[in-house]
Amino acid sequence: MVSRPVVRAVCVAVSALALLSCQRSSAKRIAVIPKGRAHLFWQSVHAGAVKAAREKQYEVLWNGPATETDFNGQLQIIDAMINQHVDAIAVAPIDKTVMISSVDRATREGIPVIIFDSPVDTPNFVAQVATDNYQAGVTAAERMIQILNGKGKIAIVAVEVGAASTMAREKGFEDTIQKRAPGIQIVDKRYGNADFAQSLSVSENMLTAYPDLNAFFASNESSSVGAAQALKSRKSSVKLVGFDSSPGLIDDLKAGIIDSLVVQDPFQMGYQSVMAAARKLAGGTPQKIQNLPPRLVTRESLSNPEMQKFLNPDLKTYLN
Repeated sequence: MVSRPVVRAVCVAVSALALLSCQRSSAKRIAVIPKGRAHLFWQSVHAGAVKAAREKQYEVLWNGPATETDFNGQLQIIDAMINQHVDAIAVAPIDKTVMISSVDRATREGIPVIIFDSPVDTPNFVAQVATDNYQAGVTAAERMIQILNGKGKIAIVAVEVGAASTMAREKGFEDTIQKRAPGIQIVDKRYGNADFAQSLSVSENMLTAYPDLNAFFASNESSSVGAAQALKSRKSSVKLVGFDSSPGLIDDLKAGIIDSLVVQDPFQMGYQSVMAAARKLAGGTPQKIQNLPPRLVTRESLSNPEMQKFLNPDLKTYLN
């Protein structure tokens, strides 16, 4: 025969487990799916998403493909999150057309979708949080025109066909050069496919093909790193206007290898994406299109305290 104290203890334990289970199940789950996991940019997005989730007492399910060209891997992750019946999905589409079916499927199944970093060719999303990428390309072109005094030969270290965000940057850059600087000639454009080694290789090839090249424009972190490495290995005086930020890129900016960087706010991108999802889940209507302004960083502006805070979000607090 089991004593009453033991019965009471068992009942208390079962009640505690039931309460814990209820608490776990009541927490809203927001899947946040980046294009990749390797670059510091995505780690900053992750930290911002976690900050927002903590404020709202939600749970972030963070998962992305290993590389930014693996759209099949990203599709599988999105489908898995839908199958888990998460409460909302925030995704940075690798390809603006390939992701349509998954975004539409999530919407049909009642899961609100937030798009961040890059757009997708379907209206079936709740909100989009991204850098004004076309304007970012304009900003880079204006800097290029300034440092070349409106004349010279330049090449573009591009990212990937189908990646809407970087394509918009490249178009903003190209349009501005063509409209405002007829003395500057874009002699080549090659794709590094979001890979450091491939970006280095195409940069070196263009330096070889055009010995009279005056400057590079690189349109994301990997292409900027590749171009900077090529310039260092050749001890080249070719100027570089890059994109995004990392400790290595900042070191190259300080050393004069890079003239300037157009930077985004990935921490805020992650934060605002989760906040938009939370607003929708609470019955509200988040802003449909939220453009985050780009900033130009030069060696001179780097020491500005506000710029330092912008470039160095507190990742340890949110990712450790």
